[in-house]
Amino acid sequence: MKLSEIKNHLKQLEQIAFQLPNGNLVPNHFHVTEVGKVSKHFIDCGGTIRKEEVVNFQLWNANDYDHRLHPEKLRNIIELSEKALHIEDLEIEVEYQGQTIEKFGLDFNGQNFLLTTKQTDCLAKDNCGIPVEKPRVKLSELQKANACNPNSACC
Repeated sequence: MKLSEIKNHLKQLEQIAFQLPNGNLVPNHFHVTEVGKVSKHFIDCGGTIRKEEVVNFQLWNANDYDHRLHPEKLRNIIELSEKALHIEDLEIEVEYQGQTIEKFGLDFNGQNFLLTTKQTDCLAKDNCGIPVEKPRVKLSELQKANACNPNSACC
């Protein structure tokens, strides 16, 4: 989800809820402790220099159970960060404390913001020797497609 999308969704919500991939909700007394722009400048295993930028939200739970972040307050925080940090309309990455700091993508189901799992991947598969995965075929299907039966003595 891009920054412009979350701002549009926030306009239509009465309250904010973030849902973890396991279906549990982030406790509703969470804080958004950071909104920032994260730049990553790196070289992949194939030797290509790359640069990625995302908007980062950090969610944090405190012991102030009466705290509730309202949609208009989060929109104000986002708009302030856009101006102060010159943030463009980038994809959002969310940090949340699990066993360690976990990073998630962000989606919306019409009611809750969904924290989506992220996966590592090789960005240079064609350049670093990773073989292309071949399609798996069941041997029983090959026998049906092939006119030669192993018991027919034609092989």
